[in-house]
Amino acid sequence: MIDVLLQVLILLYSVILHEVAHGYTALLLGDSTARDAGRLTLNPLKHIDPFGTVVLPLILILTRFPYPVGWAKPVPVNPFLLRDPKRGMMLVGAAGPLANVSLVILSALVLRNLPASTPPRLVDLPLFVCYINILLLVFNLVPVPPLDGSRVLAGILPSRIRQAYLGLEPYGIFIIFALLYLGLIDKVILPLSRLIFYFLVQA
Repeated sequence: MIDVLLQVLILLYSVILHEVAHGYTALLLGDSTARDAGRLTLNPLKHIDPFGTVVLPLILILTRFPYPVGWAKPVPVNPFLLRDPKRGMMLVGAAGPLANVSLVILSALVLRNLPASTPPRLVDLPLFVCYINILLLVFNLVPVPPLDGSRVLAGILPSRIRQAYLGLEPYGIFIIFALLYLGLIDKVILPLSRLIFYFLVQA
């Protein structure tokens, strides 16, 4: 139970930092929408998404998935307020995963440098931070709108294809559900995350 609560807490603040990174990047690029909406905060009540922050992690916990995966309520971004909308949305989209990358690298460095005599309970914190953020990173880079991978991919697509691609966003949640049913997490995200974790921590 302690491990589950620790994982949920780490997941919660990892997705919050992910979303705040989107908002701060948008602010730096000229869009203050997230700041004006009060979303540049670590207060979890401002970021909870009913499905991504509550339902999906709960389903994964109840089905004994090794670590919870989810997302917070997306911060509002107005691309028309960005100084360069196309490039700006790419950077805003990449900012969230880069926040997860930062947490992964920091926790992996801690794990690599812990003394062998460190109590297991103290090892759990950086271990969970590292692995959960790898899962979040890989999950969010799936190129299905509105996940972050789609923002980055859209920035390099030709205009006509980009508009059609982003037009899938209203159906994105259904596409994600279908991919989850087909094994997106256990057949793709989990094996890839384990490989990255092994390379960073144990190789």
